Amino acid sequence: MKTVKFYTLGCKVNQYETQEIRERLLTAGFHERDNGRRSDIYVINTCTVTQRADSESLNLIRKARNENPKAKIVVTGCLAELDKGKIKEQGGVNLIVRNKDKNRIAQLLNGSNELNGNNEINEKGISRFSGHTRAFLKIQDGCNNFCSYCKVPLVRGASRSKPLKDIIQEAGRLSANGFKEIVLSGICLGAYGRDLNRKVTLVNVIEALEKIEGLLRIRLSSIEAFDLSDELIYKIAEAKKVCPHLHIPLQSGDSQILKEMNRRYTEADYIDLIHKLRSKIPQIAITTDALVGFPAETEENFQNTLNLVKKVLPLKTHIFPYSQREGTAAANFNYRINPKIISQRISLLKEVAENCSLEYKKQFLNKDMQVLIEGRLRDEPELWEGYSDNYIKVIIRSKRNLKNQLISAKFKQITKDYIQAYFC
Repeated sequence: MKTVKFYTLGCKVNQYETQEIRERLLTAGFHERDNGRRSDIYVINTCTVTQRADSESLNLIRKARNENPKAKIVVTGCLAELDKGKIKEQGGVNLIVRNKDKNRIAQLLNGSNELNGNNEINEKGISRFSGHTRAFLKIQDGCNNFCSYCKVPLVRGASRSKPLKDIIQEAGRLSANGFKEIVLSGICLGAYGRDLNRKVTLVNVIEALEKIEGLLRIRLSSIEAFDLSDELIYKIAEAKKVCPHLHIPLQSGDSQILKEMNRRYTEADYIDLIHKLRSKIPQIAITTDALVGFPAETEENFQNTLNLVKKVLPLKTHIFPYSQREGTAAANFNYRINPKIISQRISLLKEVAENCSLEYKKQFLNKDMQVLIEGRLRDEPELWEGYSDNYIKVIIRSKRNLKNQLISAKFKQITKDYIQAYFC
């Protein structure tokens, strides 16, 4: 029996697609190896959103080759779209498979050389999510926004949506297999439905999934500020199963830099949206992304980002240094920020972000919260970790097996990374 090992970098969509590949290969008779054992086949699902992601993807190729020089190595994902030359330079790679052909890896490994893939989202989907309590469900792919720093539209193509009936069937399978929380995922989630003949939106998806028995939570993954319509906000506020948590990328808190980034909102637009959300959903958690060191970012521009983050009070801020990406508009900008200045700004923003996170979490001290337990903490037999519906990481002590249980817990003590809780 052929053995296979999977490595995945990048976003929730990539993680979902690895699960699709996994299920097809296991159905075809392959056996999965864990990370401690070498394998006959390595499938490496790459990312190319930053230069660091490129490097990590290439490092995984070398790691697989060193672990088993005789193995067959399959490289797919976003790096494989435009950078086949970089991949071939590593040596030992047997197959380079584009994103649209990921669902044909099983047939390729079984001897078929035909690749007739298209850009439609595959209808089969997944039935479980290996190693996770929450399941990611990809309902959209591609992006039409073309932010000036971002390579994603070049490697993922135009926005396209999964038909609603397929989403319902897939979510039903996941729920039947014990998944109590589903994270609706996409490259540009808020664009869902615009390309379909029968116009549907995220509101229709939420309404349909709320009817699935056994599914307790529906969480939205990253969604752009300009895609949060009043109708969607109202649906999130009144829905019984939708988590009060939204990841809304900021990137910069300065309107001029946002314009240079080709983002379709201003500093004022973003804060107005947050105020609107909190007026409808007072305890909603906001998580966000911030890009530091975009070409021509001045100290004043950066200070505006610090100030806006303080106003938003995000639960979590993912901070990235600007990374020049070939083929993007910003790659042609002449001005570059000194890496030392970028590093200093990142340190400042991290400090502000951590303080904001602590301040947001304080409001839940001594309150009873619902927590979905994901598993043991670092293999400690009596410590369990999970997440509240508003995405606060929680640690609780128990001798019982709490995995995949929705429990009621009282929040008692805040740390930088989590809240210590006790049974109510």
